[in-house]
Amino acid sequence: MSRTNTLPPGSIATAADQEKKPKNVGRILRALSLCTLTLAVMLATLLRWGGDLLISDQPLPAHVDGAVVLQGSILGEKARIAGAVLLVRQGIADRILVSVPKESYWGQPMAPIAHAYNEKLYGREIAEHFVFCETGDDVDSTEQEAKILLHCIQTEGWGTIAIVTSDYHTRRAGIIWRRVLREKHPSLRHWVHGISDPEFRASEWWRDRRSAKNWLLECTKLVWTLVGR
Repeated sequence: MSRTNTLPPGSIATAADQEKKPKNVGRILRALSLCTLTLAVMLATLLRWGGDLLISDQPLPAHVDGAVVLQGSILGEKARIAGAVLLVRQGIADRILVSVPKESYWGQPMAPIAHAYNEKLYGREIAEHFVFCETGDDVDSTEQEAKILLHCIQTEGWGTIAIVTSDYHTRRAGIIWRRVLREKHPSLRHWVHGISDPEFRASEWWRDRRSAKNWLLECTKLVWTLVGR
């Protein structure tokens, strides 16, 4: 009498499932490895070229009527004004337009104070190239500043301008100024000129706390500018 081996009910299905488990685990591990590698590449790309996302510096023509300096932090605006002064010295720009409040905290007119400061810093000849645009106290965005500065630009009768700002602000500033000019003054030709800012290191922005803070804030503003309209 021969003996037949019988398997308990359900044992065939259990054996098949056990064979599938190593295959499923292998697929999951490969997928996780691919995701990790992709994230690592994206992070490395962001660290290396993340600063360039904010920068859109345009080559300037041989000559423009004026260099328009945008507001910024104290250190940033000093660098921007120095960059505009360099354009005058190179013969690229005839005048420099700077926005200033109408009055100081103590009620003194700001334009004479700014003129005296520039004369002391750059000399009388360069100081005579400055034009001051009173912005008031309600400017809290690049768009608002652009609209006020545009009024002063039209008063000066300029047809070509270089918009001078920090390098990390150039892409967003360019988008905003194109929108404003398309609506208010489409015939005005403009170029965005970026200045190296002491508060932002484009190539190693993540290594410096202030650079990282400016990068994150400017990225947020850039996204808002792109999706806001």
